[in-house]
Amino acid sequence: MISKKIVLKFPPKLVDRPIVYKLVKDFDLTFNILRARVTPKEEGELVIELDGPKEKYAEAMKHLKQIGVDVRPLNKDITRDEDRCTHCGACVTICPTAALYMDKKTMKVIFDADKCIACELCVKGCPPRAMKVRL
Repeated sequence: MISKKIVLKFPPKLVDRPIVYKLVKDFDLTFNILRARVTPKEEGELVIELDGPKEKYAEAMKHLKQIGVDVRPLNKDITRDEDRCTHCGACVTICPTAALYMDKKTMKVIFDADKCIACELCVKGCPPRAMKVRL
């Protein structure tokens, strides 16, 4: 079994197609939509967590790419500018998934990209603007 958080970007021609339905029906994957921005006749964007058999997941990713969906791991879209981060902890208090937390020994803010759902609260709440989300 595999569980991954990914970003799907699809062109206007695919916005009205049942993309997630096919992932469930044809590839036996379960999903959790973390964020969606889909507008008719415009580009669609979906932040989704997919779970299922490793082989089926690989087949599903191949299918998505073949039909023109851009697939990226979520953690490649989340960054922190270490030079700007002052480790003030403002982001820690607003992160709903504890992807940002304070190391009590070093008093440094740690970022665990695997827990991140790209809600962008840290970007808005970071005083030195060290958190960046490219979606």
